[in-house]
Amino acid sequence: MSMLTPPGMGGKYRITGNAYPRMRRPRRRRKVVLAAVAAVAVLGLGGWGTLQLISAFSGDTDKAAAKSKAAACKPGPTPSAAPTPPRPAQITVNVYNATPRSGLAKATADELQKRGFNIGKVGNASPQYDKKVPGPGLLLGSPDAHEGPFGVLGTQLAGAQLKADARTSADVDLIIGTAFTTLTSKPVADKALAALAQPSPTPDECG
Repeated sequence: MSMLTPPGMGGKYRITGNAYPRMRRPRRRRKVVLAAVAAVAVLGLGGWGTLQLISAFSGDTDKAAAKSKAAACKPGPTPSAAPTPPRPAQITVNVYNATPRSGLAKATADELQKRGFNIGKVGNASPQYDKKVPGPGLLLGSPDAHEGPFGVLGTQLAGAQLKADARTSADVDLIIGTAFTTLTSKPVADKALAALAQPSPTPDECG
């Protein structure tokens, strides 16, 4: 009988050999533990990778935006200044009356002269325009008059129409229409002239 056989046990219950049987842990539990550890590791790596990608894309976006703003705000060639409008004394105005009311051309010319304009011809409108100007007035001049004289003279008569003809001289015609009542009041006209000479600056987006 082997020393490993408990007393009273024999036959088929007899234990042979000189070592005890090795006891092993269930493999299933070990697999579960390893699977859990692996899952945690994968989730951790995935989260870290996602944060890295977000950070990278955010950084690239911020850098691109900053680069775009820097390019937009980079000093470029200075644009040419807007042409200075002429002064009233530099504009010769011919005043014509296209209404049935007498004396309008002379009275209007006198008031424009007081406001600094140079007065040319004064009289009745030609048959082409006589009683054919329905508005308060018509400013008639060369195509170049749109770049200065029309704007300056237009401050004196609100609602005046503008029209270019074939003349090459710098004078401008003011044809008084049937809806004319009076010139724009001098304070309002002076304010409009000041705004015309000094346009409002544009806001600085790079400040």
